Amino acid sequence: MAEQQVSLVGTPERLGDGGSLADLLRLHPVILPSTDSGVRTGFDALADRLDVRPRIVAEVDDMAMMRLLALEGIGLAVVPPIVVKDEMTAGRLVVADHLPGITETFYAVIQPRRFPNPLLRELLHTHQPLASQVVSIASDRG
Repeated sequence: MAEQQVSLVGTPERLGDGGSLADLLRLHPVILPSTDSGVRTGFDALADRLDVRPRIVAEVDDMAMMRLLALEGIGLAVVPPIVVKDEMTAGRLVVADHLPGITETFYAVIQPRRFPNPLLRELLHTHQPLASQVVSIASDRG
């Protein structure tokens, strides 16, 4: 359905004056997706390119849990900003830096229904090229 660049997100108190991406990763603990995530693979490659060994405080499969850990100030979370949009609007979380070349892809998996949801139909129509891929993939999987 969509794709968004992944960012390093944390509380304003934790970030202070910020710094370069490499400095942020050296100075602050990080909350990461689990090792079977494409985002995690991209992050590990980026850390290698920056010659940084981040201090990992949590590996999480759930973006909502990553958001909660970041809000508690546990560390900087590696998430797409859309996941923390409300918290950013309220000033409780801020983007420390964008992670170049790392994106999260959001998919819609749908099943044929007797009474389809009209809002879903409208959403799929709005994103027709992506929706066609989604339906095609779903059809291929049986």
